[in-house]
Amino acid sequence: MRAYDSYVALGDSFTEGLNDFNPDGTFRGWADRLAEILAEGQPGFQYANLALRGKMLAEIIEEQVPLALDLKPDLVTLCAGGNDVIVPGSDVDEIAAQLDEVIGKLRAAGIDVLVFNGPDTKHLPVMSVLRGKIGIYNAHLWTSALRHGAKIVDLWAMDPLHDPRAWSDDRLHFTAEGHRRIALRAAEVLGVPTAEDWREPWPLTETRADWIAMRRSDLAWTKTHLLPWIRRQLRGESMGDGLSPKRPQLTPFVARPPVSEDRAPAS
Repeated sequence: MRAYDSYVALGDSFTEGLNDFNPDGTFRGWADRLAEILAEGQPGFQYANLALRGKMLAEIIEEQVPLALDLKPDLVTLCAGGNDVIVPGSDVDEIAAQLDEVIGKLRAAGIDVLVFNGPDTKHLPVMSVLRGKIGIYNAHLWTSALRHGAKIVDLWAMDPLHDPRAWSDDRLHFTAEGHRRIALRAAEVLGVPTAEDWREPWPLTETRADWIAMRRSDLAWTKTHLLPWIRRQLRGESMGDGLSPKRPQLTPFVARPPVSEDRAPAS
């Protein structure tokens, strides 16, 4: 196991931490949780998170990757291209080729790289139509990781993520518990021991939505999340417009107090 003294996270909303809330309403997420694990017993451990919601792959390559190369951390996590993949008509092969080039540059700089493939959307209503594109994206990513000596977190194979409780209402972002399990899996891939197991079964529940309730949920999701997303795409807008990364510099990491709620605290 390698001990990491510095870590930079690159990506979009997944890595920024939506929808895993700190007590003050800011986002925590799997990357912060991974930083907490890596910082244990490592005095002076430094962490930066350049990820920002809504970022497309080209923006991540232009805005975040050069900063990571300048910072030269021991470890970079990279999860990018997801927003590109879900755009109708997007070329998954081209997206994967751009990612392959980025992974190669980071590895050539002597940086350990941890990438994330896409989760299986089979069990997500409506979003299941993306399953084929995500599968192609994942196959390319495995090839790139092998080619460049990067490590990969296989979200597709994480059975606990098939449970609806791992997903927020928007069906795009994970709950706090989903983020926690992903952080544990990432640590495992890096060879870092943890006291918890991401494979732990979910508590049993007797609640099961009927067909009518699920269709109502689909309609509500379409109105609340899908249509606004389509409008933003048509206007060339992003959820991250006007926002800045939460940790733009490598600084000593101090863990925030955890919060178990999957929603923002009342203001």
